[in-house]
Amino acid sequence: MVLVMTEDRAPCAQKTSPSPIPDISQRNNGSGNVTILLWHWPFGRPLSLRGDVCWDRYRIPHCKLVDQRSLFPLADIVVFHNTELAHGSQELPLELPRPKGQRWAWMSLEAPANNGNLKKYANIFNMTISYRRDADVSVPYGELLLEKTEGYVVEDNSVNKSSLVCWVVSNYGTQQKRSQVYQELSATVPVKVYGNWKNAHLPSRDLLPVISRCYFYLAFENSVAKDYITEKLWRNSYQGGALPVVLGPETSDYEAVAPPHSFIHVDEFASVKELGAFLQQLAKDKKHYNEYFAWKRQWKVKLYKDWRERLCKICLQYKSLPQQKVYSDLEAWAYLKST
Repeated sequence: MVLVMTEDRAPCAQKTSPSPIPDISQRNNGSGNVTILLWHWPFGRPLSLRGDVCWDRYRIPHCKLVDQRSLFPLADIVVFHNTELAHGSQELPLELPRPKGQRWAWMSLEAPANNGNLKKYANIFNMTISYRRDADVSVPYGELLLEKTEGYVVEDNSVNKSSLVCWVVSNYGTQQKRSQVYQELSATVPVKVYGNWKNAHLPSRDLLPVISRCYFYLAFENSVAKDYITEKLWRNSYQGGALPVVLGPETSDYEAVAPPHSFIHVDEFASVKELGAFLQQLAKDKKHYNEYFAWKRQWKVKLYKDWRERLCKICLQYKSLPQQKVYSDLEAWAYLKST
């Protein structure tokens, strides 16, 4: 079992001070603020928390986001970003008396292969914050929001295309599945590659304009894991205006978050050669190609890039989160792979 239900106690060292441990378990049954303490900023890049950040920026009420560790005794939730824990630049405050009712949240947007050893975190965390749809608080890299269709102009998405297939990649690993598929595909159809791997650096301001001139974009994830769908789909493909050819989790994971008939999954084809032939044929069929962009009539891409917004989302789900949940085997949960 990955999860166990226990008393909501602190899985840390015995208190070293005679001062009583505060009890905050009943404090937010009313309409008071939920205080979220970020123990350390992801990648050491702090952002301003002045004012009522969650309300002023995202219209999320009763949500207090802080990063002062002195507020630990008053925090309803303490969030720990896994990258710094994995690299050893930060540690859990296991020596502190943990208030009754306080929940500790493990946060990671990395693929499982990059999360490091999680065995030591058994029976410590009460919440997960991840791109996974089954996380306690799901924070995807992007999503599609329904928007009004009034005044929508039907576009011909096949115009101004100069490249059949494009790919932007900086970290190329020969053992990665995406690299193997690329090698087979490039032997069948021309693939224009940008990024540090090919010494073809693409400035951020030029990324989407360049992709917009491609019929297809290889939205290939560097790891194959459940729900791991990054900005390669949401920004590079959808916002860039190229039809995404996806490689990552199984097709059903994409279908759960993306509009029907808006992407092409590598796994749908018996061979990469067959995929290449399909792309060549589809690029010549303007009507069929444009059908893959019908979603733009009623959906708009929403990117999540600001850690403050991700943290504020916790408050939207706070009252529905289990109060006595403990991850007895965080590693088993985090390393669950697509099946």
